[in-house]
Amino acid sequence: MKVRLTQIISLLLILSGCKSLQRSTARNNTSTTQTTASKKTDSKFLNEVAIRPGEKNSNYIVHSSPASGSTKSVSSNNSSFNLEKADWLQIKYAIMTDMPVEQLNNLTLLKQMDHWMGTRYCFGGDDEDCIDCSAFTQTLLHSVYGIDIPRTAKEQFTFATRIEDRDLQEGDLVFFRTGRSITHVGMYVGNYKFIHAATSTGVAITDLNDAYWGRKYAGAGRVMH
Repeated sequence: MKVRLTQIISLLLILSGCKSLQRSTARNNTSTTQTTASKKTDSKFLNEVAIRPGEKNSNYIVHSSPASGSTKSVSSNNSSFNLEKADWLQIKYAIMTDMPVEQLNNLTLLKQMDHWMGTRYCFGGDDEDCIDCSAFTQTLLHSVYGIDIPRTAKEQFTFATRIEDRDLQEGDLVFFRTGRSITHVGMYVGNYKFIHAATSTGVAITDLNDAYWGRKYAGAGRVMH
C-alpha cells in the first residue's frame, strides 16, 4: 500500500511538472510569436514608403501605403532622360509637386527648399528657428538666383513686374491678400505649386488652387529679368 501511495505521489509530481512546463512553453511561444509579429510590423513600417522602377524605366511607382494600395507615379516626359541617374531630391520633389523629374533640374533650388522645408513660421523671423513669408522668399531668391528684393510682402509686390498666370515660371513670386492689402507671398516652383512660409504649416509646398489660398490669390510677379 505504501508502495502504491509513493507511486501515486510521484505520478502527481510528474503531472504537475508537465503542466508547469506546458505553461512555460506556451509563454515562450507567445513571446516568440509577439517578437515575430513585432518584426513583421517593423518590416511593414519600413516598407510604408517604397520606390521601384516602372515599366521600361519611364517612371517610378511610389507606394505610399501598401495597406491601402495607394500608389503615385514619378514620370518623365523625356524618353532619353534616365531616372536611374536622377538626384534623390529630384525624385522627392517630383512626388511632392506632381512634376516630371527632368523639369526639376535646379538642384540649388531643390537643396534650399529641402533645407527650409518644415521650418516653423513666426512673424518677423528670418532664420532656421522660424521665418515669415517675405523673409523666406527674400532668402530663396538671394541664395538661389543672387537676386536681392525688399523685405515685406507688400514691398515685394510693388518691386516685381506683373505677369499673367499662364506665364508663371520657376522663381516667380505669387502674392495673396486678406482684405485690400498684400499680406502673403510665396515662390512658384512649377505645376501651379508654390513654396511658402505659412502660419499654419511653416515652410511647405501648396497648390495655387488650394481651397484657402486660391481665394486669397492676388496675382504673380517676376523679379528675374
